[in-house]
Amino acid sequence: MSDLLHSALQPAGGTQTPPAVPYSRPTTPGTGSFPVQIGFVGLGAMGGLMAKNLANHRAAHVHASPPILVWNRTQGKADSLFKELGQHKIRVAQSLEQVATECDIIFTALANDDTVKSVFEQFAQTLKHAPPGRQKIFVETSTIYPTLAGELDTLISSIPHCHLIASPVFGTPHVAAAAQLVIVMSGDYRSKKEVAYMLVPAVGKKVIDLGGNIEKASTFKLIGNSMILGTLEILAESYTLAEKSGIAASEVHSLVKDIFPAPGIIRYSERMSNDQFDGTTGFSIDGGIKDASHIRRLTAVHNSPMPSIDIAHQHLITARAIHNSKVQAGKQTVDVLDWSGIVAGTRVAAGLDAFESTHASVVQED
Repeated sequence: MSDLLHSALQPAGGTQTPPAVPYSRPTTPGTGSFPVQIGFVGLGAMGGLMAKNLANHRAAHVHASPPILVWNRTQGKADSLFKELGQHKIRVAQSLEQVATECDIIFTALANDDTVKSVFEQFAQTLKHAPPGRQKIFVETSTIYPTLAGELDTLISSIPHCHLIASPVFGTPHVAAAAQLVIVMSGDYRSKKEVAYMLVPAVGKKVIDLGGNIEKASTFKLIGNSMILGTLEILAESYTLAEKSGIAASEVHSLVKDIFPAPGIIRYSERMSNDQFDGTTGFSIDGGIKDASHIRRLTAVHNSPMPSIDIAHQHLITARAIHNSKVQAGKQTVDVLDWSGIVAGTRVAAGLDAFESTHASVVQED
């Protein structure tokens, strides 16, 4: 079905460009004649920016749209977002139970599989005691192992009128802030169609539909992250070789911009070249290790080796171990290590300092 819609929405004549949203628009606004109440759970580096963009867009473009109801494990982030956007765009929920009962569409953006499972179990427990009388859609945007998506689907679909779609996103916090995320979806077709037009262009620039199998979107996200992680490993090895051979990091970064002009690659290259590893403005190394572990598990299940990910996984662990030792000694320069800190693993293996390169002292020979 999605292929037919995709073809039908192609422009006539000339170069055909895939549509940003591969579905026709819903025939009615929202899920009915009532205002759609949106909830957002998880306001971390990505979730906070997604919730902010969604709230701003709906306030500007959707008539009589109620404020988004947000919840975060540490309420300070929810309070900060409320202070920034105001009561007409944001409400702060006091509990997950409030989000589950009051919201029609609920987005989750959480750190790891255990947290995702715990949150959805609380949703399910609440709604089994107070079954909804109208459609409710859950949109799971976290990076999780595919079988967990299947478990969540079974859990949520056992509740009347409830549907789940898996909808992980591609992009750094910088990309999320610019509402340029690439959004992947799998699961219930009507729910995907409903949610897609909420997210584009409010949060992202396009939707990729992977069909009805709920696990496909999570699998696709891990495949995409394997490309990013593999690139990080190559960058780390290249910067380390450059340092050992006396070539300035600025020259390597310039080359990256010339031959790999992708925003994400350039940003990670810039971090490595300048020893900027603050994960509070990027992607934490804990998240990187979690994703690498999921990718390795997936490769084992499908008998499809990825040696580069095995190596990258070890270098991520090495970098985290070194950072943790510096934390214990009170010598860390950042509280949260970004996964571009993977370069610490290759540097140490080459006999260099983990987080402070000597690139700045490289002297060019005549």
